[in-house]
Amino acid sequence: MPTETPLYLSLADRLAGLAASGSLRPGARLPSVRALSEQHGVSVSTAVQAYRTLEDRGVIEARPKSGFFVRRPRSLPPVPATTRPPARPVTVEVKAIADAVYDLLGEPGFISFGAAAAAEGLYGIERIRRALARSAQAHAGSLGRYVTSLGVPELRQAISHRAMSLGCHLDHRDVVVTNGCTESVTLCLRALTQPGDVIAIESPTYFGFLRAMQGLGLRAVEIPMQPRTGLSIEALEVALDTQPIKAVIAVPTVSNPMGTIMPTASKKRLAELLARRGVALIEDVICSDLAPSDEARRAVRSFDRDGRVMLCGSFGKTLAPGLRGIGWVEAGRWSAEVANLKRSFSGGGSSVVEWALADLLEHGGYDQGLRQLRRHFAEQVDMARRIIGTAFPAGTRVTDPSGGYVLWVELPRTVDAIELYRRCIEQRIIVVPGPLFSTTNRYRNCVRLNAGAPWSAEREDALRLVGRLAGDIARGA
Repeated sequence: MPTETPLYLSLADRLAGLAASGSLRPGARLPSVRALSEQHGVSVSTAVQAYRTLEDRGVIEARPKSGFFVRRPRSLPPVPATTRPPARPVTVEVKAIADAVYDLLGEPGFISFGAAAAAEGLYGIERIRRALARSAQAHAGSLGRYVTSLGVPELRQAISHRAMSLGCHLDHRDVVVTNGCTESVTLCLRALTQPGDVIAIESPTYFGFLRAMQGLGLRAVEIPMQPRTGLSIEALEVALDTQPIKAVIAVPTVSNPMGTIMPTASKKRLAELLARRGVALIEDVICSDLAPSDEARRAVRSFDRDGRVMLCGSFGKTLAPGLRGIGWVEAGRWSAEVANLKRSFSGGGSSVVEWALADLLEHGGYDQGLRQLRRHFAEQVDMARRIIGTAFPAGTRVTDPSGGYVLWVELPRTVDAIELYRRCIEQRIIVVPGPLFSTTNRYRNCVRLNAGAPWSAEREDALRLVGRLAGDIARGA
């Protein structure tokens, strides 16, 4: 990647600095795009990109027929602190509540803040339907044949093309199309480990990783997450010194459940550390396209020089949740082994759907849809944090994610998240208790909340009720 900062990003940083310092007051109207381009001697397209970047970051907002304005500061609860990792590896066990969260997703009469799935109305469903119809018509003959390939070439090429936005240059022939990102991660683990091996994971981590590790008989050592900077590289280095770690699983960009984006310099340090130690990184980039800038989207893989970073992704969070069944992996020096494992365990996928997805990525307005999603999610997260700040018990802390739509909420220590989950279920509300995101009983007073659906009076009331139920538990009621 170029070492010079893009012009639009420099302009955006300059304006963001003025807003942070108070030189641009909250609520102040900004120059029009044309005026901005003239003032700074840049093209109109550069000015547009700068404003879009600031919108994505939540620094400014666009008001229809009025222009751009500096967003007003929010009165919100503080960001949670972190905890130290356990001293030794722990056998992975996934709680039954994880199954219940998914089983109740979409169940009539329930309001879900559980599974990290955005509302279907935020996606171009009709556009996707048309792409599927075109693909079925153009490739009708493929419906009568078993698929034996590792993905149609057009989709593998489209994935390779999209990876350039992550700073990665992938040979599409090494890309393997999978049955979702979870299968991608599982294939990587199969290629790297034997039962009983130790894997370093983020803490808190996505419980789907824990489920995959449990199925493979692996042990986990937890590395603490910093709410603003992600995986603690210092703690990881200590763990590498003291534990026989075979691989690391991490989501450096828009992590789940904290929404953290690791700074670019830290991503580079992580790649260099693992290269020195000869340890593989399984990097999940499923939500990277929801990050607010090109620089934030840059992957650890972009700093990999010896093929030790295995890249896994899908488009279920960014194109359509119904397409989450198509994932992909480029496994670096383990590409051939992962390809063989894919052939052995699940074979090929649906060519018709893969051709449609390739069409959508290359010609279906994917980038425009992403800009709209980032804006919607930023607004929805902002509203959730406002409600939490007023309706949850005193002492509650909540993350301020850099992208995506999930929030990690740390409640007062007197609130048991499992009990809160049970009381919420009685009210037909779904939340995810914190212990699911760890191999131990930590995060007992934490919950993950999904802000992926547009706000309605019913959803706002439901979230306020969650806060009241937490308050009741805190008071011993």
